[in-house]
Amino acid sequence: MLRGFLSATVWCMLLAVVSANAVRAADAAADASVWEMRVYYAAPGKLDALHARFRDHTTKLFAKHGMTNVGYFVPAGDNPEGKLVYFLRHASAAAADASWKAFLDDPDWKQVHAASEKDGKLVDRIVSRRMRTTDYSPQLPTTPGKAGRAIELRTYTTTAGNLPALNARFREHTMGLFAKHGMTNLIYWNFLPDQPHADRMLVYLLAHDSVEAAQKSFGAFRQDPVWIQAKAASEEKAGGSLTEKENGVVSEFLVPTDYSTLR
Repeated sequence: MLRGFLSATVWCMLLAVVSANAVRAADAAADASVWEMRVYYAAPGKLDALHARFRDHTTKLFAKHGMTNVGYFVPAGDNPEGKLVYFLRHASAAAADASWKAFLDDPDWKQVHAASEKDGKLVDRIVSRRMRTTDYSPQLPTTPGKAGRAIELRTYTTTAGNLPALNARFREHTMGLFAKHGMTNLIYWNFLPDQPHADRMLVYLLAHDSVEAAQKSFGAFRQDPVWIQAKAASEEKAGGSLTEKENGVVSEFLVPTDYSTLR
């Protein structure tokens, strides 16, 4: 009788996991949204002016032209590069193209841009990448999170041919272990096929109570026997590490700006 109960319990757990994965996959298949990660490097001494332009004008014009403002961040601690990292959501790649064209052609934007740069340009360099959520990504919450939490941007570059294996490891093991050790999975992306190195890139956001909590959580995660086994099995199957030795995993803690929706 106990054996039958345990068997039924195990089957219920397996069915729940399969059902949850099926729902996530269906949601991902139905969602044609394109996400954009944009990194701006402000001209020397111009970061505050760049923030003011986004706060007072740019975010509103983005919304006017159909773009969803998701989150605006600066690196935690020192920011010698004057970096601003932000995320937009578009209904599709075509919608993104149309929105950007309308934005750049908008007389209001042209006026704001000219007025803000009367004493010199605000931005030295822009890096933009278009992405789509993975089939295992949670839905990003639409409401701000707990005040003061630490947002971590993690970027993975896989060894050749191993992006599917890395995605599988996150889908089947890593995300659950992150949650087990107190980390909040926010969203996971792969680059669109037309983006540089699209066949090797995974980008995601985690939330932690603090940077110190993140360090503690990752320490426990790395020592977890389930993770050690999953990592070893995935690397044995792939014939080596799933990520590049040099800069294969890059972590950056971010602080939301006062005009960011995501916090």
